[in-house]
Amino acid sequence: MTLLATRHGRRAPRRHGHFLPIASGCAVAAAAVTVVAWLLWPTWEPDKSIDPARLPVSVGGTLFNVPTKAVRIKVQRHSGPQERVDLGFLYPSLQVPEPAKHASADAPEQAVPPIDRIFVSLSAHHDTLAPDIRARTIYPRYLEKASSQGDDGLVLRAFRDGSPYGGEDLLVAASPAMVARCTRDTATPGMCLSERRIDGADLTFRFPRSWLAQWREVADAMDRLSEQLRGPH
Repeated sequence: MTLLATRHGRRAPRRHGHFLPIASGCAVAAAAVTVVAWLLWPTWEPDKSIDPARLPVSVGGTLFNVPTKAVRIKVQRHSGPQERVDLGFLYPSLQVPEPAKHASADAPEQAVPPIDRIFVSLSAHHDTLAPDIRARTIYPRYLEKASSQGDDGLVLRAFRDGSPYGGEDLLVAASPAMVARCTRDTATPGMCLSERRIDGADLTFRFPRSWLAQWREVADAMDRLSEQLRGPH
């Protein structure tokens, strides 16, 4: 009994002797891990807007620098070559509009735009007839002979009924240059389309016909947008 007691008495300290260093080591390791995790934990907040402010895009081999938030269709919001890019800007400020609420980001905005918005589409023309040549050689074939000129220098000629442009009017001015094809006001407000070419791309502007009461300002806005969108050349 004495021998057993002696042996048990000797073993107990040995067990505690092994346990205490292990427990102490675990505690130290846990403390070290906690300190390291605290030091390495990120203190920055992720940027909610990962898109750059402007996108370099190539349309018809022509470089444009477009505001990301002005792109109306989500799948077009990327840099590089594209066949077409659709944009929208507030008028007359030409600032980028805020994203529409409760609207699908994958679809264009409504067909009839707000009165304070001008749209521009960049599209590759693939050597089709230039807009200025079309205005000089194609449109006159379908125009009525009569014309009317306003005091502000804007000339209006109606397209013949039954022609490819029936129900529209052609409005032209020399200085500043303006050529616009406009639908007439009906149940919905009339809209105008004005085109211009920059190298391999055509720029198509769309705006309410009512703006032609100040057509010089509209012509200036289209010039400014053309210059702002154009990349290094």
